[in-house]
Amino acid sequence: MRVMVLGAGGFIGRQIVAELVSGGHRVVGVARSTGGLAEAMPGAAFLALDLASALDPAGWRGRLAGIDVVVNAAGLLRGRQMEAVHVAMPRALAAAAAEAGVRRIVLISAISARPDVDTDYAATKLAGERVLASSAVGWTILRPSLVYGDGSYGGTSLMRGLAGLPMFVPLPGEGDFAFSPIHVRDLARTVRHVCEDDGFAGRTLEPVGPHTLSLKDLLARYRAWLGFGQARFVPVPMTVMRWMGRLGDLAGDGPVSTNALVQMVAGNGGDGAAFARAVGFEPRRLDEALRDRPAEVQDRWHARLYFLAPALKAVLVMMWLVSAWLGLAHGAALTAELVESLGLPAGLADPLRIGSSLLDVAVAAVLVLNRSAARVAVLQAVVVVGYTLVLGFGLPRLLVDPLGPLLKNLPVLLAIAVLGVIGARR
Repeated sequence: MRVMVLGAGGFIGRQIVAELVSGGHRVVGVARSTGGLAEAMPGAAFLALDLASALDPAGWRGRLAGIDVVVNAAGLLRGRQMEAVHVAMPRALAAAAAEAGVRRIVLISAISARPDVDTDYAATKLAGERVLASSAVGWTILRPSLVYGDGSYGGTSLMRGLAGLPMFVPLPGEGDFAFSPIHVRDLARTVRHVCEDDGFAGRTLEPVGPHTLSLKDLLARYRAWLGFGQARFVPVPMTVMRWMGRLGDLAGDGPVSTNALVQMVAGNGGDGAAFARAVGFEPRRLDEALRDRPAEVQDRWHARLYFLAPALKAVLVMMWLVSAWLGLAHGAALTAELVESLGLPAGLADPLRIGSSLLDVAVAAVLVLNRSAARVAVLQAVVVVGYTLVLGFGLPRLLVDPLGPLLKNLPVLLAIAVLGVIGARR
């Protein structure tokens, strides 16, 4: 069977691709960027495609030639492209799939995507489900609870980050929000079964694990698994959590967002026994999965770095903005000295000072808005190195200044490099 997997570069999508390939299927993975995916998963072919722009059925027809089943594992928890990815693109895909003879589309939705949950995520996910269910192509909808694995992404990364904080573990509200976590490999196994068995056509399933646990239970288990000892909880009022969510919304990629909080509070519990009967196997329990895969040093690193990454980003943004302000308010004398030492016309001093301050503001803006940590790191490094070379050449005394105004650029460059690595969410 030939299967196309949308969102193949994501936490869930990668596991689905691996499971289908191991099951002997021919897989075409679709992701916005396919760099490194073919080498990482040599058994599959990959297609680079921005799904938010793939809104025309005509554009899908050629890509769907020879495809038997499409697995749509693409999704966004926040952002302006949510409507396009969750609703408009699936509408175009379903229309083209019906014409191309695709047997079925399997949609990965979410158990907390319900009419009573007031988020754009829930609303667009539900709209996408209705689009698929009313289309002319066969369909199956999977609505999993919290998905965890040997690695982590999204909600499970946040839980590991909370569990890894030193001394105390912040507990949102009473911590009694329900989850029925399912291992990502069990979800991938479910997807393969559903693709292979046409008896699942026209059905909606809720892939969940056999146990329903509270958020407090999950945090305690993750902290113990990480090797940080018994959890000592500090309740955080939901009012404070909501403010943190708004700050995360403003930052664009903060560790907490309003959507994530609302979806969490909505409840993610399900009937594990009913799901096991439906698919013919029982997913592993969280306790068993943690026992069978002890935490390694990289797991502890990731947990402890989870909140340090946005903190480091905030510090760098502040550094660029303060640098811009200092240049405008107090940089006239130093800029004039630099221009003179370089043998440039004195009239260039003010344009140079204002221009460098505007450049600092621009770098801060790119750091806030751009989602590519590596590219932003390169930009910052180029600017810092450029400043260092120009100032070092024009005013060599700064190189040996006791306060080290240029020497401090070395740890700044290291901080930029670290954020370029740990700032990547995928």
